[in-house]
Amino acid sequence: MHTEHEFRDPHRLIVFDTTLRDGEQSPGVSLGTPAKLDIAAALDRLGVDVIEAGFPAASTGEADAVAAVAAKVLRASVCALARCHEADIRTAAAALRPAARPRLHVFIATSPLHMRHKLKLSAGAVMARARQGIKLALEYCPDVEFSAEDATRSELTFLLDVVAMADELGVRTINIPDTVGYSTPVDYAELIGRVCAATRAAVSVHCHDDLGLAAANSLAGVSAGARQVECTINGLGERAGNAALEEVVMAIRTRPDRYPLSTGINTQQLCGASALIARLSGIGVPPNKAVVGANAFAHESGIHQHGVLGRASTYEVMRAEDVGARTRIVLGKHSGRHAFQSWMADRGVSLAGSELERAFLAFKSRADSGASTVEADIVALAQPASSWRAVAVSEAGSGPLTTATVSFEDSRGRTFEGVGSGELPHAVANAVAQALGHAIALVSCRTEFPSQGDGAVALARVECRYDGRTVSGEAFAPSEGEAIAHAILGVVPASGSGRLELAP
Repeated sequence: MHTEHEFRDPHRLIVFDTTLRDGEQSPGVSLGTPAKLDIAAALDRLGVDVIEAGFPAASTGEADAVAAVAAKVLRASVCALARCHEADIRTAAAALRPAARPRLHVFIATSPLHMRHKLKLSAGAVMARARQGIKLALEYCPDVEFSAEDATRSELTFLLDVVAMADELGVRTINIPDTVGYSTPVDYAELIGRVCAATRAAVSVHCHDDLGLAAANSLAGVSAGARQVECTINGLGERAGNAALEEVVMAIRTRPDRYPLSTGINTQQLCGASALIARLSGIGVPPNKAVVGANAFAHESGIHQHGVLGRASTYEVMRAEDVGARTRIVLGKHSGRHAFQSWMADRGVSLAGSELERAFLAFKSRADSGASTVEADIVALAQPASSWRAVAVSEAGSGPLTTATVSFEDSRGRTFEGVGSGELPHAVANAVAQALGHAIALVSCRTEFPSQGDGAVALARVECRYDGRTVSGEAFAPSEGEAIAHAILGVVPASGSGRLELAP
């Protein structure tokens, strides 16, 4: 169980999770009590210090859900939000009665814009209402947090006066929210520094991501002395969302040189919590999302893959296992041979030499063409193109006077050899037909040279007539002639009958 001293420890950062309150305010998100209980249990396992369970005054169902969370969570503090209104505070306090460690969080806006256009109150009236709200909250709960809504657009003198009043009344935590994501790291750090110097209470940061700066602003505030950070899993929240818990926590863990602080977070639970909340909220995690996205530890570039296979830290600043993930080599058009070989080995397919080259180039061709690169299809590329072995092609002449000699073995070691003439593709096809004694005619042949490595490596795609039907195949080989031979042999059985049909 935490003690009040933890909220004063200069080396301990308190993690305040508001996924169940601010996160649920995301458009389209509505969490029932069972979902809130599941998320609260996950947050408790994760090790957050404070779980803001909701805004009880919003509805009877919301108050009941907060009470259910308060009764279930035993380790973390359970917090409820209330405006500085008597009815809000009494409703929140009632919802928190089952909590082992309750916290009342009261707030009022302090910016001229909000006071004038939303509250329609003078600065003096706002100060009076804040005072009354804090005093009433303290009657119900010793752990009170006060937030000055839209603090980053408030007049500094008035904001500091409100902070001094809250401090004098005895709140434990004063929150300086960047409610609309307006601030920048430099501005926010300066503001948090001024507030820290003006209060004995713990100072909290709560940043929104409207300008994409929520995590950066939160960390700037922490550097300036804040010792509580308010955040949500996956950055869930109103408009562009809140500071993402996983980003802030892992920045602190990864950069102790910049942030010499500790948290109580069990980081190995991060990906699991992220997946649960994505499922229950209905808001998926973008694949490129930091820390918990599907691609956060995935590598498709051949250069990156080669580095990561040698040492993960070449391209990963965090260990994947530390957040409950794993490094993944993703095969794509940018992958290299080393990664392809390692990927195959992980799936029990050992490739080397010419077989590696053949399978790798077949994969590259498939990836370049936009064809399926699902796992089963890639593994299938490692299978031999045909049952024929030791295929060799020698050529003489050029153009329509080319003569090709083709020799190969079947699976029983029997040797076949044939000679054909014509343009190279037809010369090879005729040689294969003579060697087999099959009725084979080449309908079409296209060859490419996709390899970017040393030496000529050819891809041949053929269409043949055999045994009254048209068949097609493709193959890679070190030379054009061999690729054509492999492609034909890949679709012709090792035994057969039929009149020899030579192409013109």
